[in-house]
Amino acid sequence: MSPLSGSKRSVAALALTFLSGGSLLFAQEQSATAISHQVKEIFERCSKAVVKIHGFDEHSEICGTGFFIDPTGTLYTAYTVGGEAGNFTIEFGGKKYPARQLLADIRSGTAMLKIDETTPALPIGKSEELEVAAPVVAVGYPLDLPETPNFGMIAGFDQKYLGRYFSMTHLRVNLPTQRGEAGAPLLNMKGEVVGIVVSSLENNSACYAVPIEAAEKIRSDFVRFGEARHGWIGGNVSKAPEPVDGSRAEMMQVMEDTPAARAGIKPGDILLQVGRKKVAQPEDVLDASFFITAGDNVPITVMRGNQKLTFHVQAELHPASKNVPMLSDGTRVPAAADANRSIPLKLESAAQTTP
Repeated sequence: MSPLSGSKRSVAALALTFLSGGSLLFAQEQSATAISHQVKEIFERCSKAVVKIHGFDEHSEICGTGFFIDPTGTLYTAYTVGGEAGNFTIEFGGKKYPARQLLADIRSGTAMLKIDETTPALPIGKSEELEVAAPVVAVGYPLDLPETPNFGMIAGFDQKYLGRYFSMTHLRVNLPTQRGEAGAPLLNMKGEVVGIVVSSLENNSACYAVPIEAAEKIRSDFVRFGEARHGWIGGNVSKAPEPVDGSRAEMMQVMEDTPAARAGIKPGDILLQVGRKKVAQPEDVLDASFFITAGDNVPITVMRGNQKLTFHVQAELHPASKNVPMLSDGTRVPAAADANRSIPLKLESAAQTTP
């Protein structure tokens, strides 16, 4: 057989290009269809445990979303939904049920409510396994509409927004949100809860969710003590000039007669780990400190010169917890007026944190 002429080779190449493009388009359509089916399956399975919440504060009616986390009727929602309102009514399964507040914690941005019924419950996942661009699904009650699925992806893991620090790292999610969706569960593609939607960004084009581990920490405190028990060790952290063993979080000040001082931690120590959380930057101390419970013995590892030391610190109740709701600098928090926004805590300065 004779070789193809130049014109025939061009036609063959063009045909191959069209075939390749067609295959790629077909593969993309198949992928989109598969994702659509997966989102639909997650929505149908998980929406049974998602509820609409009605309540009243001193100004108006509050509407939001919540979800059951155990079969005894305990549910999570956002603080802006269940934190400062009362006379709660829960809608699910075509019925309405009265609900009571178990706990409201402004530091985590979450609240726990309960109804006296046997209920479905969502499985708890791990936000720590998420990466940027990981697909997620939220199920909420926007405006006065029925439960609605929302598909997006993790856009980032933020410690602050517009100069204000969160009390723990928040999940920034490329999900447009509407009023009424605060408190919605954020689900991974297994249908496990990895976060709770707490606030919207500008133009409602995206949202922030607190990691589910933060709500679980508060629930653990409630089971143990009947309240949230935010811990405190009593030190100020700043940014070290140079990294030491991968960390630039330097203990700048250790306050007198505090857990840190009594344990032997000193100014100049470089924090490497607080509890289970590894530390690389001063901001990491905020995230690590959130998971400290007052009364617990917290292992804190530091570098002092060339020596790595681990101290066991008996955490005390955080000063701001004694008069909740307050900001970390002692300023009282005004009542939340927007039912789809959270109130993040702020620091005294961007360069200094207080665990």
